Amino acid sequence: MRILVVNAGSSSLKLRVLDNLDQVLASRNIEAPSGRADPADLRAFLKEAPEVNAAGHRVVHGGRDFRQSVLVSDDMLTRLSPLADLAPLHNPPALIALEMVRNLLPGISNVACFDTAFHATIPDEAAQYALPLQWRESWGIRRFGFHGLNHAYASRRAAELLERPVEELRLVTCHLGAGASLAAIAGGRSVDTTMGFTPLEGLVMATRSGSVDPGAVLWVQRHAGLSSEEVERILEHESGVLGLSGLSADMRLVQQAASEGEPRATMAIDVYVHRLCAGVAAMAASLGGLDGLVFTGGVGEGSAVIRARACERLGLLGVELDANRNESAGSDDQDLTAAGRRVRVLLVQAREDLEIAREVRRVVGSTPELG
Repeated sequence: MRILVVNAGSSSLKLRVLDNLDQVLASRNIEAPSGRADPADLRAFLKEAPEVNAAGHRVVHGGRDFRQSVLVSDDMLTRLSPLADLAPLHNPPALIALEMVRNLLPGISNVACFDTAFHATIPDEAAQYALPLQWRESWGIRRFGFHGLNHAYASRRAAELLERPVEELRLVTCHLGAGASLAAIAGGRSVDTTMGFTPLEGLVMATRSGSVDPGAVLWVQRHAGLSSEEVERILEHESGVLGLSGLSADMRLVQQAASEGEPRATMAIDVYVHRLCAGVAAMAASLGGLDGLVFTGGVGEGSAVIRARACERLGLLGVELDANRNESAGSDDQDLTAAGRRVRVLLVQAREDLEIAREVRRVVGSTPELG
């Protein structure tokens, strides 16, 4: 069974073809300005790539209705389309890409894999906001959580590295990329996370603010006369590491500037680490303890500085890095724990494509007819 994995972002369309052994048979990143890729580019990739049996599509927000991956149908798309405004940077490009694949490969099965689905197991005490009943029930305001595909994969991969069943472990997975979130995973199930109704809540991110007092947002709207669209743009695109540093959203450039004494860059890293550590401690409290801390995503995998500073502050939880392993860590999944420590620190490469392929096999089965 060969699976086309489609990961549509706000400015790119990432494509991979995987075989039954999860080997990558073909891969390409296509530019997609404003979330819309050129169908000719997708057609050219499919012509060159091996023939596929099914396709899996990453969809960021599934709302209340989609709590697991589902086979795509016209009825399903009708129910999914209204959720676009919950994740305006991600859901619309995913729907565009899905329709493109359906048109170009009409004979294959398509599966929508939701980043929110993994967090459907979060209990009410973690999922509910302290808001009026109408907001929560009529309007569906609750915490959904995101990055679920990679949180799910990272937790299982961590268990493999530790040679223990994931059902026995209490893990905090740190997905630190342009978007950033934590998940508290007990026995392979998400029980808490840092993102909420939208991907804006939680940690400091590249250009997203993370959690901000809603009173501050209301104050700015009243006193500066900003529209809701202007506020959304600023919180999504002009805040986070970029807003704090005034230099860049790229953590590598900010770290370099901080090492050269740039005060705003230093503050950006300080705030980033502070919020990260506070979040990890909260996730550990939700778990009632901690067996492993997992770093994944572009910053989680690429920044030895962020890992070291975070683990130093989390020593009260029993977390300690092996400094040499941390500094020399490359692109392999690995254990970075200092000798003799019970709480393990792990580095896991983000592989949403493997999780999507796994979900496609579960939904479609192992022997669909070729399209």
